[in-house]
Amino acid sequence: MSTIGLSLFVLIVAVTLVITYWAAKRTNTTSEFYTAGGGLTGWQNGLAIAGDYLSAASFLGIAGAIALFGFDGFFYSIGYLVAYLVVLYIVAEPLRNLGKYTIADMINARFDQKKVRGVAALSTITIVIFYMIAQLVGAGALIQLLLGIDYWIAVLLVGVMMTTYVLFGGMTATSWVQIIKAVLLMLGTVIISVLVLAEFNFNIFSMFEQMKTLTEHGESYLNPGVRYTNSLDTISMMAALVLGTAGLPHILMRFFTVKDARTARSSVVTATWVIGIFYILTIFLGFGAAAFVGSTDIMAANSAGNMAAPLLAQALGGDLLMSFVAAVAFATILAVVAGLVLSGASAFAHDIYGQIIKKGKITEKEQMLAARYASVAVSVLSILLALFAQKMNVAFLVSLAFCVAASANLPVIIFTIYWKRFNTAGAMTGVITGLVTALVLVAISPSVLSPEAGAAILTGEPIFPLTNPAIVSIPAGFLGAYIGTIVSNKRDEKKYAEVMVKANTGLK
Repeated sequence: MSTIGLSLFVLIVAVTLVITYWAAKRTNTTSEFYTAGGGLTGWQNGLAIAGDYLSAASFLGIAGAIALFGFDGFFYSIGYLVAYLVVLYIVAEPLRNLGKYTIADMINARFDQKKVRGVAALSTITIVIFYMIAQLVGAGALIQLLLGIDYWIAVLLVGVMMTTYVLFGGMTATSWVQIIKAVLLMLGTVIISVLVLAEFNFNIFSMFEQMKTLTEHGESYLNPGVRYTNSLDTISMMAALVLGTAGLPHILMRFFTVKDARTARSSVVTATWVIGIFYILTIFLGFGAAAFVGSTDIMAANSAGNMAAPLLAQALGGDLLMSFVAAVAFATILAVVAGLVLSGASAFAHDIYGQIIKKGKITEKEQMLAARYASVAVSVLSILLALFAQKMNVAFLVSLAFCVAASANLPVIIFTIYWKRFNTAGAMTGVITGLVTALVLVAISPSVLSPEAGAAILTGEPIFPLTNPAIVSIPAGFLGAYIGTIVSNKRDEKKYAEVMVKANTGLK
């Protein structure tokens, strides 16, 4: 990397640390630590949501997936975008009206049971760790490429920085880093897309026509089936992507950073526009990397294709553009993992420690201390797991987190809001069934087991045939919640009317 490039990289990282220092002086209460005191406007939170959502999976993983596998890689873009319609029309408003800091708060608005809060918090922490692994893998590969240091050192570096953001700045720092990063990410993506189009004389139709001959896949590159030869696997992955967002704790937590449900809806609209434009532009990132970098060089830098976008930036704009793109990607990862750490820490400190262990009798100081300890614990565990997932595509890793979120959280969220008969037993069995089914099937799938040494985490013959088990685990989560409700004799209907009023009006 050139001196100018390195300076640009350091500058962007320094700006994020300055924001953290500024936010640290304004973070004194648990509300400010978890939700920035609910003081963000609709456009601010919308950009922060986009910054949170456009993670390493979006920028690094999808660009690599499209570059290597063509249309099959674009499935990720479609799924991530459509997912926000589910959030907008089903989840955003009721969640903001019923919750305080976490998903467990929202569920507890109807079922005031410690065991329900406990399993919801456990689900949140599991999803956070899955998602964190993906971000750290992307960050490790990025820093390894730029600075030439070992992967494990790069992962540790990112881990220390993300923990710093959370420990000192809380949600205020995280939100503003996400806002700035979203703007910079869109700027970098637009610049690269324009440069790619210029190489094709600004003719989109010509670009698609030429891509038929510019990769080893030929015309198949523009059709599904290059990577996902099993149609059930494709459907399963898309189900995870489309339904998973509505159960992701770090995304849903963002709806508590605004003052009311109307602002929450406004946030989602803003985020959807930004996210939609970005995912359309991933076509140019992927096609450009395939055409001007080539699959051989992409895989030489990282076997999963995670470095396609930075390499494309270098090919079209030299070290300066590559440094800018890499710095933005790094800021992207830092912002996302900070949000993830916050949601995991809040699940432990607020739900498990504050409400279950301390039975709600906890001071602001004690809860802040617990949240900071939990932040360190979540970070350390994620770093350790990320060291074993270096060769996996980050977009694919995130799709597994979406699978767990859709299987464990979404059924309970929907039934809590919309099913009168739903009860405590149903909530418990729904979360546990979805969570356990997803985790077990992932553990015995080709994602973890492969007969080819080094192709997956472990060497062995996969028992479950699909790489993403969402097509089984999501129905299992809904079925578990339904059966648990029907079998149980306990009726919790008396609070349903109250929850419906609160969910639709925001009245307390």
